[in-house]
Amino acid sequence: MTYIEPTLWAQKQLGQADLNDPRRTQRLVALATSLAEQPGVPISKLIISPADMEGAYRFIRNDQIKAEDIEEAGFYVTAQEAFEQQTLLALEDTTSLSYSHHSIQDTLGHSNQGNRHRAMFVHSTLLFAPETHTVVGLIEQQRWTRDIEKRGQRHQHATRPYKEKESYKWEQASRHVAERLGEKMSEVISVCDREADLFEYLTYKHEQQQRFIVRSMQSRCIEEHDNRLNDYASKLLSAGSKELKIPQKGGRKSRTAHLDIKYAPVTLKSPANKKEFDNISLYYVGCIEQGESDDKLAWHLLTSEPVTNKEEALNIVSYYERRWLIEDFHKVWKSEGTQVEQLRMQSKDNLERLSVILAFIATRLLQLRFMNESKELSSSCCERVLKGKAWKLMWLKLEKKKLPKEAPNISWAYKSIARLGGWKDTKRTGRASVKTLWQGWFRLQTILEGYELAKSLEHNDL
Repeated sequence: MTYIEPTLWAQKQLGQADLNDPRRTQRLVALATSLAEQPGVPISKLIISPADMEGAYRFIRNDQIKAEDIEEAGFYVTAQEAFEQQTLLALEDTTSLSYSHHSIQDTLGHSNQGNRHRAMFVHSTLLFAPETHTVVGLIEQQRWTRDIEKRGQRHQHATRPYKEKESYKWEQASRHVAERLGEKMSEVISVCDREADLFEYLTYKHEQQQRFIVRSMQSRCIEEHDNRLNDYASKLLSAGSKELKIPQKGGRKSRTAHLDIKYAPVTLKSPANKKEFDNISLYYVGCIEQGESDDKLAWHLLTSEPVTNKEEALNIVSYYERRWLIEDFHKVWKSEGTQVEQLRMQSKDNLERLSVILAFIATRLLQLRFMNESKELSSSCCERVLKGKAWKLMWLKLEKKKLPKEAPNISWAYKSIARLGGWKDTKRTGRASVKTLWQGWFRLQTILEGYELAKSLEHNDL
């Protein structure tokens, strides 16, 4: 992925949107450009002309423009870039966009956070290419609200049809991704957390021969020795060990977990209340922290991928580890980058139109942050993400010495962009915040524009 300037990015990402009027598409690209140049800044504070400001608000409030038409243009670009990769991980998760201001409360549903908040729920699917360590892009999103009149009716969950439940979102996401990727779907592995441990969903993936890794939520009945999954797993011999660094989060201290790796083929029995389903043959991979702690890490993974040795089991674990990227995407979208939860829209439709644009900008921000997350990627030439002129000007600005004969690596580019944004690495983590990176990127664009302006002045008699 080469990081291109905002105008070219917006044209590439959303310029093919079919909004029934080319002027609307032009306005979409202009708005996306301004938001990408100044992420996290509300429309009212964007540095744009009064005419562009009025046009932006007309676009957001235009009921003839559907959020689905905007996002399909972005999904199409992601699908095209996916064809340039081999194995792809479809990382999925659900989040809520929560709002407390009164102007929008009547158009949103309940959020299980009391009466002060209303929410829109979003299920996102992000494509990641593990072999090239590339965040490919957003390929699917579903948005919905919960009926405020039906709050507290979870006891009816067991009697409602599967396709009317929120949990159907997992299968629906796979259906949409398959429609967009076609034959490429055979190279996609869906990576889901425990919420996707649904017999209906596993059956769908199995019948469609779609690949998956799902973390088990419950110790299901299995055919092997007429046993329960977790009991059976506890009796399996260890296939080896693995160390996993668990970062500090909230009140939890960072630590290095020593994990036992186990694997085996298993056959899930259909639940007693779902006898219309067949049993499912798949593979189990266990990743269980050693020790007696009550809160020790334990991943019980169910997968369609054949696992016959330690290396294949570790590969499954490494794929599941990448699931944190979808959580990072939601964090960048909601709070650290584009601030979608700070929007003050007057209706759900207005919120959807703007939030979709910001979702693709959040993906762009995540791609910038991920540059330094992989050793393989960070050690490669920085010209993979920065054009020659960009890194050379940044070198002269920060290093203040003669240009090297060969371009530095991506790790240098990442840290230099962060330094332009004011990063000091005072916590010695080696990781800059999205806000800092984007401020650095914005300053680099200013340096490039100044360089181009100086060149143009040399060729004009002013």
